[in-house]
Parts: sequence; structure tokens; C-alpha cells
Amino acid sequence: MPVNVLYKTSAKATGGRDGHAATLDGALDVKLTTPKELGGGGGAGNNPEQLFAAGYAACFIGAMKFVASQGGPKVPADTSVTSTVGIGPRSEGGFGLDVELLVSLPGIARAEAEALVEKAHQVCPYSNATRGNVDVRLKVA
Repeated sequence: MPVNVLYKTSAKATGGRDGHAATLDGALDVKLTTPKELGGGGGAGNNPEQLFAAGYAACFIGAMKFVASQGGPKVPADTSVTSTVGIGPRSEGGFGLDVELLVSLPGIARAEAEALVEKAHQVCPYSNATRGNVDVRLKVA
């Protein structure tokens, strides 16, 4: 499905999970470390799953705001999304991800919040990228 690209960014990683990653414009620059659970030292730094979790959470709020702009309920200023990303071996071989999004929409009735979250899941680019490949569970707090 073609995409009308409105924005692009590029990042370069070196050294893998125990290396370094930065956007080419210098806006993001992180030291990468492998968590102990994956056989690493677990030192100071970040890992790809943390970066993915942060990006997905922020993007999902943007998707909810987009849905709201199309006639959905207004997204409260204190809305939050907690994205939990897991990684591990797949039964089919290789490794896979597992995602849970816990969405807090203070002041919005539960049924309305659940409908907003489901609509956002249909338009969020991270949700579209993972659909059919990654188990993503949506929960409304």
C-alpha cells in the first residue's frame, strides 16, 4: 500500500545492541546496552525495545488526537499511554515482539474511551506496521 510520505528521518546504529545509535540530524543520540535478561551486562544505556516502546506510546497518543479531530471525543491533556514491549524467541524460530498498550483517558467514559482506542489502533502507523506480525493488546485504564 503506497504511503504519501510527509516526513522522513534517518538514524544510524553501530555495534548492535552494545553500541550506539543516533539520528543523522543529531537530535537523538543514545548509547545502547543489552539487558541482562538477554545475556548482556545491563549497564547504563538504552535498548531497541525501550526506544520502540517510547515511540509507540507517543505515536498512539497522536493517533488518538487524530481520531478526536475527526469527530471523536477530545483527548484530555493528561492522557497517557504506557507501552510494554517484550522480546523473546518464537516457536517458529528467530525472535519476536509482544506489545501491550495501557491507555489512560481521564474523564472519558469507559465505552467511549475503548471506542477511541480501537479507532486509534486502526490509524496509528505503529499499529499498522505491527498488525499481523506482533501481538498488540489494548487496555483502557
